[in-house]
Amino acid sequence: QVQPVESGGGLVQPGGSLRLSCATSGIAFKIYRVGWYRQTPGKQRDLVATITSLGITTYVDSVKGRFIISRDNAKNTGYLQMNSLKPEDTGVYYCALRFADYDYWGRGTQVTVSS
Repeated sequence: QVQPVESGGGLVQPGGSLRLSCATSGIAFKIYRVGWYRQTPGKQRDLVATITSLGITTYVDSVKGRFIISRDNAKNTGYLQMNSLKPEDTGVYYCALRFADYDYWGRGTQVTVSS
């Protein structure tokens, strides 16, 4: 199954943590860039973090110091560790695997940060 499958979302209180996973098979995962995106109702899908095939990471300013993106090529899985969560982190989180300007998108996992 090439389409990535996200998991790990849920309801968490402000200040809490979640770890999202993005698993796939059927492709050479190690050559793909892994990206995590967030979308809220009525808004566009925004990039949150990326990790290249070489392990180089980028983050949007709002999550720097709180989120950590990583990958395990042996497991064909990418991760997003989210700490110190805030209500504004709420949204559907999507994983995208990119190679040569082509993206494989997952169906998303809901993250809700609320007390």
